[in-house]
Amino acid sequence: MGAQIHRQLLADAETETALSRLHTVAQADTTTAVTDLTTTDPRELASAEVLFTHWGAPLLTEEALTLMPRLRAVVHAAGSVKHHVTDAVWRRGIAVSSAAAANALPVAEFTLAAILFAGKRVLDVAHTYAATRTRPDLLPYYSGHGNYHRTVGIVGASRIGRRVIELLRPFDLDVLLHDPYVDAHRARALGVKPAGLDELVRHSDVVSIHAPQLPETHHMFDTRRLALMKDGATLVNTARGDLVDTDALTAHLVTGRLHAVLDVTEPDVPPADSPLYTLPNVLLTPHIAGSLGNELGRMTDWAVDEVARYAQGLPLAHEVAPDELIRSA
Repeated sequence: MGAQIHRQLLADAETETALSRLHTVAQADTTTAVTDLTTTDPRELASAEVLFTHWGAPLLTEEALTLMPRLRAVVHAAGSVKHHVTDAVWRRGIAVSSAAAANALPVAEFTLAAILFAGKRVLDVAHTYAATRTRPDLLPYYSGHGNYHRTVGIVGASRIGRRVIELLRPFDLDVLLHDPYVDAHRARALGVKPAGLDELVRHSDVVSIHAPQLPETHHMFDTRRLALMKDGATLVNTARGDLVDTDALTAHLVTGRLHAVLDVTEPDVPPADSPLYTLPNVLLTPHIAGSLGNELGRMTDWAVDEVARYAQGLPLAHEVAPDELIRSA
């Protein structure tokens, strides 16, 4: 069994132990990163049964797959496989696995922190403290804020959305969920109250987006929907930038009516003169919620475990089905 390793994994020291385990279950070259399958030595590709991929993996076109007649599985040590798995992979019956569930964990943790900090108005307090250099009179200034029986709206019961719901359970929060694929019975089983999107937006103190990037979700938070949010509410987006109309959101943020925690934006990097960089009611981060640093090792561990299962003839634990991609990021 052969495996091809992407350079981003090779460059991260935290994944070294996990990658070394590959040698116990596969004949793997962990010193070479393949970024273009069409220019790789055909003799190496001809024997490959498993492709071990990561962010930036080459597109698996029909032409590329022709070079790998023995290929039986693609194991992705990252999240979405949409960027490199094509219809040709499914037509050939090649199994696909993803470590998306592992990548969901740090995103959910980031989201939990954002929600709790939003309820306590931590960003506001920090800016006020830095500006005044004296203890502010917190009781009147922050009257009505806090995390006791605040309403949190979760948009999308994705892997990340469901994990956020789990993490919120120990807190005295009222959680609403909007997901067109989750009925009222399943929502209640998750411990949340189902709601239409507009209803959720109207009633939530914090709205956290976990919906997939699809044509129908493009700018789902547009001028009309953002106007439904409560004065002082916070929008958290760790999903995809184009789910939110950035210009419309910025207009609300400039007035101070809304607050935002934005790990993704449209465009990916806002223009240098964007108010998002300096507004005191905005926490803007450069897509850091997902796996970084030693968290990459978790995804690699999960992916190596998948290769081990394949080598033992066992079913993959995190196999991706083609129809799942319709509802995933």
